[in-house]
Amino acid sequence: MDSLSNPSDTFRSGFVALIGRPNVGKSTLVNQLVGEKVAITSPVAQTTRNRLRAILTTPKAQMVLVDTPGIHKPHHLLGERLVQSARAAIGEVDLVLLLLEGCEPPGRGDAFIVQLLRQQQLPVLVALNKWDRVSETQHDQAEEAYRQLLADSSWPLMRCSATSGEGCNGLIEALVEQLPQGPQLYPPEMICDQPERVLLAELIREQVLLHTREEVPHSVAVSIDRVEEMPVSNKRSARQGRTAVLATVLVERKSQKGILIGKGGSMLKTIGQGARLQMQTLIDGPVYLELFVKVVPDWRCKPARLAELGYEGK
Repeated sequence: MDSLSNPSDTFRSGFVALIGRPNVGKSTLVNQLVGEKVAITSPVAQTTRNRLRAILTTPKAQMVLVDTPGIHKPHHLLGERLVQSARAAIGEVDLVLLLLEGCEPPGRGDAFIVQLLRQQQLPVLVALNKWDRVSETQHDQAEEAYRQLLADSSWPLMRCSATSGEGCNGLIEALVEQLPQGPQLYPPEMICDQPERVLLAELIREQVLLHTREEVPHSVAVSIDRVEEMPVSNKRSARQGRTAVLATVLVERKSQKGILIGKGGSMLKTIGQGARLQMQTLIDGPVYLELFVKVVPDWRCKPARLAELGYEGK
């Protein structure tokens, strides 16, 4: 028997794609369900660029949660590839979790995604996220608006809050019930299948999203140039060696480079400090981080540059 198999005939496993508009809370929900930070989050729309796969293992099931970029109207080649990535994920999973913003009325973007999912032969579970922002007097009205959007479908409708965790245990149980029977796909201690370099780059980009002005975030990409273990110089020392990370932050305009660096390098220092703290948690040890900023005009529209950065076309 495969070492990852579960002897119980009732064990369930499979892939679940989180689908929704940008900034609806998909990455925050992934972190909440897994119980650890595996996806970067920020108030900026279109934060997610990679189809990150997080792994949640319970005594009854193993779910591989595929966090996808928000489905939106693209304005450049990068945007087109992100939407392609999200739409492609729908055809590669066992179940779709459609995340909607329960605290806001449904819009045309929601209707477009619902219509897209109707064309698929896949089970769909719907979750109204940010339910903690809906006053009790508005619960029935908010839910009814989304039931009208989902009319003629038999998709279960749940309510949750990715930030507070409200309703998330029930959401996990509902997802497990819809998964097919199968063995464990990954070791139970594994929570993410992304390469370390991808996660390190995302932690840097998260700090850029958190600290820079509106014009910068979507024009930024991060490339990890080198990761090296730095041994302690004194072999008698009990201190742990450091991990050295050298990375380049790409922007499209010289003015954006100036914003990222800041007066006297202050902004780049702030970004680096925040990223280094997150990296130390990921690597479980001290980190030396060196950042460079490079201007690459219109990199989001250049196929070769997008391929270098991992944003492949479908």
